[in-house]
Formats: sequence, C-alpha cells, structure tokens
Amino acid sequence: MTDSSPLATETGELPIIRPGSARSALSHEQFRRIFVASFGSNIGSWIQNVVLPIYIYNRTGKASVVALLILAQMGPLLLLAIPAGVIADTVDRRKWLASMQLVMLTFSVVLAALARVDAPIWAIFLAQLGVGIGGALNMPAWSALLPSLVPQADLPGAMSLNSTLINGSRVIGPILVALFSPLGAEAWHFFSFNAVTYLLVVWALWNTKVPAHQRDTTRGWTRFTFAFRVARDRPVVRRLILTLALYSLISLPYIGLFPAVAELNFGINDSSAVYKWLYATWALGAALGGLALGTVFVGRDPRVMIRWGFAANAVAMAAFAASRSAVPAFVSGFALGVSYFFTTTAMGTVLQGRLAAHERGRTMALWFMSFGGTVPIGNIIFGPLVDRYGTRWLLFIGAAWALVLAWWCNTRALDERYSNA
Repeated sequence: MTDSSPLATETGELPIIRPGSARSALSHEQFRRIFVASFGSNIGSWIQNVVLPIYIYNRTGKASVVALLILAQMGPLLLLAIPAGVIADTVDRRKWLASMQLVMLTFSVVLAALARVDAPIWAIFLAQLGVGIGGALNMPAWSALLPSLVPQADLPGAMSLNSTLINGSRVIGPILVALFSPLGAEAWHFFSFNAVTYLLVVWALWNTKVPAHQRDTTRGWTRFTFAFRVARDRPVVRRLILTLALYSLISLPYIGLFPAVAELNFGINDSSAVYKWLYATWALGAALGGLALGTVFVGRDPRVMIRWGFAANAVAMAAFAASRSAVPAFVSGFALGVSYFFTTTAMGTVLQGRLAAHERGRTMALWFMSFGGTVPIGNIIFGPLVDRYGTRWLLFIGAAWALVLAWWCNTRALDERYSNA
C-alpha cells in the first residue's frame, strides 16, 4: 500500500527526515494543524501589535504613553502567569485555550470600535488590558500544549517552528499594514481583522486530539510555588529564567519603543511605508533566526548556541545603535532580529527539554513572566528617558548587557559542575 503522507516521495517511499528538524516536527498531523492555524492568528496579532503603538504615538507623540499601552498588553503576565500555569496543569488545555481565544477576540472587537471613534486613551488602554489578560492566561497552556504534539526527539524542531511562527507573522503583519494603509485601511480595520483570526485557532483546537497529561493534584499554596521550587532545584532552569528576565528588562525595551527608535535615530516616520518595511526586515531576521536552530544548526548543542547568539546580538545591536540612516539600519536591524530570536529559541529549547509534561504549564509561566512580563517594566523605566534623551544610548546599553549575558549564561558549564558534584 502506498504511503499517503504529504511528505512521501513520488515512489511512495518516505524521505529520510532527521529527528529534531523542523521538517520532522511538521510530519506530525496534530502539530501541523495547530501550527498553521496559529500562524494565521499570529499574523492578525502582529498587525495589531504594529498598528497600535503607531496609532497611540501619532495621537500623543509620547514614547511614555506607548510604554503604558505595552504595559497593558504584557503587564498582566507578571500577575497572572503563575495562576495561569497552575490552571494549565489542572484543566483540559484544549477547552481552556479555546476560551482564552474567545476572550481576546471579544476585547479586540471592543478595541476596534473604540479606535474607530478615537475614544479617550484610557478606554483604549482598558481594551488592550483585556487582550493582555487573555493572552497572559493563554500563554502557559499554549507553551505546554505544543511540545505534547511531537515526540521528545522532535522538540527542537517544534520549538524552532514556533519561533518562526511568531516572527514570520511579524514579517507578514507589517507588510500587510504597508500594503493596505495606502488603500484607506485605518487602525480599527486592522484591529477588526485581528479579532476574526482568533477563530482559526478555535477551529484547530476543536479538531485536534490533545494528548492527556498528568493533572496537578496538589492543593493550597504549593500549587503556586511549584515553578519557583523547580527553578531553585535545577540550576540550568534557574539560570535560563534569570537570564531571560534580565535580557528582556535591559536589552529588549527598544522593541516596544520601535516607533521612537525609528524616528529619533534614523529619521523614519512611523506612519511611512519605510517604517513598516524596517520593522518587517527586523522580524524576518527574527523568523530566520528561530528557524535556523531546527535547520542549519540541527544537532548542534543549543547550550553553546545560546552564548554565540548573545555575542552576535551584542554586535548587531551596537551596529543598529550606531546607524544614522535607513540603509545601515535595515542591514543591522536584520542581523539584530536574527540574533535575538536565535538566542531565545535556543534558550527555550534547553528549558523545555528539562521539563516533564505535567511540569510545563507552571514552569513555563515563569518563562513568560521573564520574557514578556519584564518588557513593560523596561518600557516604563526607559520610555520617559527616551522622551528626554533619545534612544541611541538605550541600544548601546542593551548591546553591552547582551555581551555580559553571553559570558554569564554558560549552561553547559553548569551541567558539568553539578553532574560532577
């Protein structure tokens, strides 16, 4: 009988697929369905993520106000990630995720309605806060779901594809904004489109058989301290989470303040098509950086790749800071995107590989608190300073800190030290 797999060759024989590669992860139907639907939904999310800071910056002209909107989007992770992780390890993840998609859909519709009438900024903030709460409650369960759809051997490929999904949508989102804005599309049109894309994930979840996981049966406060105990008892997990928190806080605020960086450093107005293409170029680099771990660097030790990634990120960020016009900004911005998500994908791969299925929801909550939760704190700290002193110094500080982390995040040395203890 001839193999009907989409990966089969014309002769009916399956090609040799290297375990751990992105191609191997895609050979699993359940993962492939969720991946495609999530990719479509993330395009909508990144359209909204690109348009909303521009919309707010155009109305207020203040990076500090943009930082407040980033706080509404990402801040809930700091308060809700741990409870969301407990929920992810306790309930039916498929039903929970579908519910959170509908929450984000509802608040995106409200955001569109408010933007259509240029409602007060505080109302926009509240609507975005609703989207942020839904996202915070969604993330730990989502991060626990994806690895369960592939065998352990294909985890690096799945993580690589997940990074590509996030950043590929960052590429397509700005391109769509750049294409449709000249045709009369306004902010509320883009927010409405994003709302519809959540239905793709609801459909995929409804049609996917999610493997059962060992439910959390603990009670009381120990349910909420579990992730902290995992980090305390596992040196590599602890180092990765602390590294990501410090990286997000000091080196990544430029992402949320990208409109101000483009205007103040390169003279690129955030309403122009050039700005959208600059953001898309950076995002394309991030997508390729994440994909590289599951393709070009398959079989390489991701612990080593983390350190090389931080070093490359430091160089790229310094070059981006030193750029004074569009051409070098595009080149260095692309390299900045590659090194940024290559590094974080390698870190996530090492972390996920150290966790059992029933630990992932709660422990990955700490990961998202570190990754997304500290970003708005950095924006709140640096936003007012950017309004007063510009953005170039911010990038140079971020570059120097990435170089420090290249030295400090030596997880292979930690493994050797504690395995010999």
